[in-house]
Amino acid sequence: MLFGNDRSETREVFFRSWEKFHKGEPLEPGEQLVIDVLHRHPEYHRVVGDREGYADYEWTPESGETNPFLHMGMHIAIAEQVGTDRPQGIREAYQRLAAGMGDTHAAEHEIMECLGRSLWEAQRSGGQPDEQGYLECIQRLARDKGGPAQ
Repeated sequence: MLFGNDRSETREVFFRSWEKFHKGEPLEPGEQLVIDVLHRHPEYHRVVGDREGYADYEWTPESGETNPFLHMGMHIAIAEQVGTDRPQGIREAYQRLAAGMGDTHAAEHEIMECLGRSLWEAQRSGGQPDEQGYLECIQRLARDKGGPAQ
């Protein structure tokens, strides 16, 4: 996993990766993944380019803004899950969904709804995320919006 549990450390990965990218310095594989996600989200470039302004910034549901670090972190979590096929079956469901939608980025945004729900339910119950329920949510998306089964 690319990130720890500390918000400051997690955000620092984004700030440092963006800084190294702009300086033309070599990137570690995890940093390259951050840059790949950032390339798909130009609306967040100003945030990762302003460590001073956003290192401790609070995005709240009341503000109506999406927390860019959470959003990008979810993209990265999904990429890691698909890469390792954990939970087992996520890779096939992801590929099917992406093929049906014709857009991997849009497919990841659909999967984020499942991931967010799974994390919210775990937090609410005080337990661990339901891996099987999460996978089933993605598989439903793949059935409903994806391409033909392989």
